Amino acid sequence: MEQSERENLTVNRERAVLAAALLPNNHSDPHDPLGELRSLADTAGAVVVDELLQNKQKPDAATFIGKGKVDELAAMVRTHSAHVVIFDNDLSPSQISNIEEVTHCKVLDRSELILDIFAARARTHEAKLQVELAQLQYTYPRLRAMWSHLERIVGGSPTGIGTRGPGEQQLEIDRRIVKHKISELRSEIAEVQSRKTREVAARNKEFYTVGLVGYTNAGKSTLFNTLTGGDSYADNKLFTTLSTRTRRWDLGGGEAVMLSDTVGFVRDLPHHLVASFRATLEEAVHADLLLIVLDVSHPRARHQLQTVFDVLDDIGVAQPLRLLLLNKIDCLETNADLLVLQGEFKESMPISARAGTGLAELVERVRDLSRGEMRRISVSVPLREGKAIGFLETRGRVLERTYDATDAILQVQIGSRQLDQLRAMGRAVRVLSDDPAPPGD
Repeated sequence: MEQSERENLTVNRERAVLAAALLPNNHSDPHDPLGELRSLADTAGAVVVDELLQNKQKPDAATFIGKGKVDELAAMVRTHSAHVVIFDNDLSPSQISNIEEVTHCKVLDRSELILDIFAARARTHEAKLQVELAQLQYTYPRLRAMWSHLERIVGGSPTGIGTRGPGEQQLEIDRRIVKHKISELRSEIAEVQSRKTREVAARNKEFYTVGLVGYTNAGKSTLFNTLTGGDSYADNKLFTTLSTRTRRWDLGGGEAVMLSDTVGFVRDLPHHLVASFRATLEEAVHADLLLIVLDVSHPRARHQLQTVFDVLDDIGVAQPLRLLLLNKIDCLETNADLLVLQGEFKESMPISARAGTGLAELVERVRDLSRGEMRRISVSVPLREGKAIGFLETRGRVLERTYDATDAILQVQIGSRQLDQLRAMGRAVRVLSDDPAPPGD
């Protein structure tokens, strides 16, 4: 295979053959094992011309799928004049090299394909930094097997980055270049992470924060746009959102929360990519409430939900309040699967982000959660504190008012979170009594 082909890892408009070895512990759809890889390839812009599947107990050390299947793969490549073979498995550098030698075609594994999609869709400076870091971390241990030119002996470094003298291998030079770049990217991303953490902490003090998370293409961006009037790009492709967008979500009655739309998850997401996008997922890590959006019409909905739980664990999300949204109920032919999920997740809510079904109930549920436990308080507020009085009038239900020369004494029913915000307004506001609100009050 020509070296220039391997150096270009993009697959846009290339004719692709998909391949997978189905191992005993694989998590693919038994009815369509290559369905998700096909969607990933389509998202990357490839044109799928053929597919190869193999049931295997363990990978072949040299080629992952064995010599016979590699020969079969090579025949497919010749028949369809394919430019690239894409595996649904993660391959070692030597396995990629061995398959390319037989097929005379560029070979990508699942992680490389996902990284390529992220690289193509990264728009913000932050997302580009994170994708570049993930690509370099993935490439670094694979340099020797991936690039034949790295075995050349050169007399010193043409790049000027810390050589050890004449005769050093180009491989070692490139490794140090990559290592230095990884260090630079980590420092820059650490600054982004620090700033993001401060922004999120400040936002959490002022607002109740809600994060949308879920499998890619579950409908998060459509729901975000419907609830906030935002402009998140929504499309029927994987990974349409890479950068978190946060908007004010008006719940009515003077109440609002901050809603964030996050990058979608996918099974077997490359570890380095998860680590790199930790800053992007800061809203999910520190949200007061997570809305987990599930495409209930998808045949692998339950496995997608488990993937979401696994990724949340990977990125260090503790246990904030979680609410499962069973989305796309308008796409269901029967409600049998919906009823099963509702029986298993008692607090789940069926919705359709596209049709608007169930969204009024969702708003009411989030409003209740954002208020917290209802309290009945007696509070003394100086008449000059118009902001505090207005806060009580709009965020709570004033039951009784009395006045003296300087203060207003109000009996108010209010949520515990709003009460915390009231107390943070200053010493001039005095809470005289604080009791749980009677049930049904």
